[in-house]
Amino acid sequence: MADRAPGATPGAPAATPPARALRALGPVRPRLRLLLRRFGPATVRGRATAGAVLVVAAALALASFALLALLKANLLRNAERDAERQAVTIARLAATGGLDRMRAPLPGADFVQVVNARGRVLRATPNLAGAPAFGPAKPAGPGTAFHTWRVRPLGAEHRLRVVQVTTDTPQGLVTVYVGTSLRDVDAADDTTTAALAVGGPLLLLTVALVTWRVTGRALGPVEAIRAEVAEITDRDLHRRVPVPPTRDEVARLAQTMNATLDRLESSGHRQRQFIADASHELRSPITVLRTQLEVALAVRDPELWPELIAGALEDTERLQRLASDLLLLARIDAAQPLAAVRLDLGDVVRAAVESRPGDRVPVRTELGAGVEVEGNELWLTRVVTNLLDNAQRFAGRRVEVVLRTAGDPGARTAVLEVLDDGPGIPPGDRERIFERFTRLDDSRSRDHGGAGLGLAIARDLIGHHGGTLTAAPSPEGARLRAVLPLAPASSPRTDPRRPAA
Repeated sequence: MADRAPGATPGAPAATPPARALRALGPVRPRLRLLLRRFGPATVRGRATAGAVLVVAAALALASFALLALLKANLLRNAERDAERQAVTIARLAATGGLDRMRAPLPGADFVQVVNARGRVLRATPNLAGAPAFGPAKPAGPGTAFHTWRVRPLGAEHRLRVVQVTTDTPQGLVTVYVGTSLRDVDAADDTTTAALAVGGPLLLLTVALVTWRVTGRALGPVEAIRAEVAEITDRDLHRRVPVPPTRDEVARLAQTMNATLDRLESSGHRQRQFIADASHELRSPITVLRTQLEVALAVRDPELWPELIAGALEDTERLQRLASDLLLLARIDAAQPLAAVRLDLGDVVRAAVESRPGDRVPVRTELGAGVEVEGNELWLTRVVTNLLDNAQRFAGRRVEVVLRTAGDPGARTAVLEVLDDGPGIPPGDRERIFERFTRLDDSRSRDHGGAGLGLAIARDLIGHHGGTLTAAPSPEGARLRAVLPLAPASSPRTDPRRPAA
């Protein structure tokens, strides 16, 4: 009977199998992570399924260990409590000399044996008749101990839990052994383990199937969007991706993708229109220039050459201005956020007007003081120049430039207006004049050297400064109005006469 494991008092701390397993996996975690990255699922659906199965498996394993430990501890505690109660009762009888009144073990106990300090059996239940004493060694003193027998001293099929209670009697120390079978503990442990062994894989399989189906249904619209986008080329920008009827992130992704395709289609249309218009505008002066050069080559009279060369030079200058405007538009379209500095807009307008002494119609200015904005001086000067060029092209006898502030005290703006007494702008064309290569009177504008880019450039430049440029109603002639936000009081000041980068 010496083949028994030494018992321990319930509640003693011990390392659980999951904790030992985690400590053992510590050095190999990087390798596992590398293997999962190399050999793991390549699709989002597969990774989501594998992740869900791994999480549920880990949670199920921890829950199973905890359930088995709690169940075993609870059943063992109940068995120990019944056996200890009987052992204490018999120990009291031994202390008072009443061992002859000891009865058969009550339910919950399989045997009882009373041994004195010399190892002689004083009392025992009939199923231990003739059996030697259980104690492997003499007890050191009174107390209670618990042991689990790993042999079957009674021929039982289950382990035995023995409660040992030692007490003082008039004849010396007496030890009472009360044993109870752990058949219920073992049966519950086996049943629970079998249920977990069968139910665990079924649960993991169910989780994998459900996750696979759910992620497949969730990612189905994404795959449809991907397939549609993969088939869209630069010639199929009119196509749109399907929008699922749900109101989730996938539906918003499809709506955002369609909005992006709308912008791409609009941008492509504008680009093609711009290329067509630019080709048309460049073709006309190039054709005229070639004709003049061919005439000059054919004419043998040297007296006519200066006139022919002057006409060719005029068309060359027109080509140069058109090329400069096209280059500026390309730079504006690709411009980064504006690196603005604080400027006095009145000084910028005054300098732009004073740099045009040869204008056909004198320009009258009415400039408010202290109108400061944040912007690029070269670009703002180009805005004023383009607006004045447009006014000079159509004005009869009057061109005015007015600069003032407007708005509420918390949101004041700078308002720049250029007025002329020309034929004016019809209400239906007040937005169309800002389109590129747009001329309301094509022949007249071409005679005056306009290519229909000045107002488009001015609006783009104002837009880069956070403002707007519109054609306002006017009782006489045209009124072009540019509105810019005023500079905040904390922005740094710079010299407006120095060109900004």
